[in-house]
Amino acid sequence: MKIQCAEAPIFRSRLASTPIHCSVTLTQADDADRECIYRIRHDVYACELRQHHLNAEGRLTDTLDEHNVYLVAKVQGEVAGFVSITPPTAPSYSIDKYANRGRLPFAVDKGLYEVRLLTVTKPRRGRELATLLMYAAFRWIEAHSGTHIAAIGRREILDLYLKTGLQPVGISAKSGEVTYDFLHASVAEVRARLEDYAGLLARLESGTQWQLNFPFRKPAACFHGGAFFSAIGERFDALEKRHDIINADVLDAWFPPSPRVLAALQTDLPWLLRTSPPTSCAGMAEAVAAARGVAPHNLLPGAGSSDLIFRAFREWLAPASHALILDPTYGEYAHVLENVIGCTTDRLTLRRSDGYQVDLARLEAALSDRYDLVVLVNPNSPTGRHVPRFELEQVLRRVPSGTRVWIDETYVEYAGENQSLERFSAASENVIVCKSMSKVYALSGARAAYLCAGPHQLEALRAITPPWVVSLPAQVAAVRALEDADYYASRYRETHALRDGLASDFSALGWEVLPGIANFLLCHLPDHGPTAATIVQAGRERGLFLRDASLMGSHLGPRSIRIAVKDGRTNQRMVEILRQVLCCP
Repeated sequence: MKIQCAEAPIFRSRLASTPIHCSVTLTQADDADRECIYRIRHDVYACELRQHHLNAEGRLTDTLDEHNVYLVAKVQGEVAGFVSITPPTAPSYSIDKYANRGRLPFAVDKGLYEVRLLTVTKPRRGRELATLLMYAAFRWIEAHSGTHIAAIGRREILDLYLKTGLQPVGISAKSGEVTYDFLHASVAEVRARLEDYAGLLARLESGTQWQLNFPFRKPAACFHGGAFFSAIGERFDALEKRHDIINADVLDAWFPPSPRVLAALQTDLPWLLRTSPPTSCAGMAEAVAAARGVAPHNLLPGAGSSDLIFRAFREWLAPASHALILDPTYGEYAHVLENVIGCTTDRLTLRRSDGYQVDLARLEAALSDRYDLVVLVNPNSPTGRHVPRFELEQVLRRVPSGTRVWIDETYVEYAGENQSLERFSAASENVIVCKSMSKVYALSGARAAYLCAGPHQLEALRAITPPWVVSLPAQVAAVRALEDADYYASRYRETHALRDGLASDFSALGWEVLPGIANFLLCHLPDHGPTAATIVQAGRERGLFLRDASLMGSHLGPRSIRIAVKDGRTNQRMVEILRQVLCCP
């Protein structure tokens, strides 16, 4: 009997630049897809490449198929290509057929995944499907915590594998008339190599219906301060090391919480830790309402401002939304808008020549573009600049009603009494104030915050707010802190004096210090000296952790540092360390 083979040559040996004209569906193969794949494998690897013998069934399988994952690309419902992944839970890899594991220059462990059988059918040859499938395989491995990748690449198309970051390991094998080279790379190495193909990946993403249970692109984590915990230990078994380091890379308060807070927690801590909190944080909301002169229904508690940002923005916005933020500003906003939601985000650039002050005329002109959301951090971070409440209210009254305006007032208490827009927002149609209680009440570890707005802005968010969203110790701490306004007012006055003294010391180092009003300073280093990254690294080696501010705005440049204000003795330690660093970086 003559066995007929369909023509199905595989892809060209390069990262194709020809765009996919038809929408591609990328999914994990089901049983029906696998049957199609097995027949394509026979056509390609038996008929065309002569790697295997022809068989009467016209299908090729192997013993690993019950363990392998197949990712399949379909065009108009038909299989156009596929790739196979062998996970470390399989009894073996295909490389085991050709080489003893002792010869391999990489570990065969629980983090190793093998990519094999990358195939594209003839009608789609020369398209970008091969690249898409290779990327999909990598994302599958990355999303499943793989640490390194092995592959066997056909020598004629080895270039395709090399472009992904896989490297030959000096071992080759022959199967039928086909010669293969062994390749290997860590997931981190492939991830770094893919940075060179951002444009291509964006094009592939736009033409792909991605139907896998993880995103096309790995979501980027938002960069924050807090690197100092690397010196203390994140399992908290050596907390005494905190006395040896200065955590000026975060903006935690230099002073302790109110004595009322400490007394309440210390007296009742065993009960507070074992007891479930009030479900909806009603008591905390009532305490905030009484302190701020608003109604409880104007408030929505949260476990820190980050909780509220992620919860609200994902409810209100979609990829088609349009947002405006300041530049520079707190980095979490750009992260959530661009990397988590994926919406269009414009920036209102704040100029160094203007001291990074917000130009209200430029802001009002920008607001006429009818954004879905505008984010204003006031006082701003990392600049510490503040727009007075009365001036900002005049602009907000003229914002289009369809534009939500989010005012982050994390540091507003440092600006003075009656500077918050909470009462304004409570009566507004479209202004929402986000208030963290972390920095100004010395409660960063407790994670307590709230939104203040018209009730209509909070209804949808209440529906997706989990019960017990704020812990019982945090609720108690928040309530007691609000009862001790005089204590905190005194600490704010001390903070201003400490900040001014620290600014004078930094100016003496030849630094340009921005005159902010919060518990931190933004400093520009001299153009002829070391970069912020150099200073930050040298400081860490001496136990001083600072924030390289260059990533917080597109125009801050590589010589921008944000430094938290500490107590007087610690401030002097910081200055002495920086003098050492500048003398011997």
